[in-house]
Amino acid sequence: MEHTKQRIVVKVGTSTLTHDSGSLDLRSMEHLVRTLSDLHGMGHEIILVTSGAIAVGTAKLGLAERPKELRMKQAAAAVGQCRMMHIYDKLFSEYNRSVAQILLTGDDVEDPERAEHLRSTFSALLEMGVIPVVNENDSVSSAEIETGRHKVLGDNDTLSAIVAELCRADLLVLLSDIDGLYDADPKRYPGARLLHHVTELTPAILEMAGGAGSWRGTGGMATKLSAARVAMAAGCDMVITNGARMEDLYGIVEGQDIGTRFAAKAEEA
Repeated sequence: MEHTKQRIVVKVGTSTLTHDSGSLDLRSMEHLVRTLSDLHGMGHEIILVTSGAIAVGTAKLGLAERPKELRMKQAAAAVGQCRMMHIYDKLFSEYNRSVAQILLTGDDVEDPERAEHLRSTFSALLEMGVIPVVNENDSVSSAEIETGRHKVLGDNDTLSAIVAELCRADLLVLLSDIDGLYDADPKRYPGARLLHHVTELTPAILEMAGGAGSWRGTGGMATKLSAARVAMAAGCDMVITNGARMEDLYGIVEGQDIGTRFAAKAEEA
């Protein structure tokens, strides 16, 4: 598996991209971009799904806290998205990589015709060696940021799995503020064991998913497991790992035991 060229979707959460204050963690972004550029240089195709637009917009606008009113959240998202793309473009350019911005709503992936167009767009960008940077279009997509619920997207964990399915990716990596899936809550039970391999989403596995993680992100373990279900069904492995250790991406791509790997079922010959 080590030497095969893979199509990899990497999803990075708000908690990895921002400081507690909500402003961008530039060191973390820099490390992410350098690692992805290097993997790209090894011949892998890279798609980045990024969160953080509302948090970044909130900080950029100098607001004391994340807005509560929907229209203000959407305004913050528009400002934050612009700022984030500017920084991604600047950082990736330093490694001679080109990026493209793709903003999606639930309607884009639900409608078969639009999904097919999207697939073609991703395919053309990857063919030209471009790294697509994907986010939910928070300025028009109200469901997630208003209610936390949406029938298709609802959070970037699910979005990244749908992107992996659309692009027929080999691997999806969710960079989070946790090391992976534990058999109990590690914050409450110091002896909790990290599971390295999951081949089936059994009721016992699903029970291990607690509530949402950090206050800055919207996705808890439950959303990660629903993302795993989408990815595995699409024949794509998914790994949950800690975004604090970007260099782990190299080992994950090689198939090492890092984080929790949800293995896709091998297709019947």
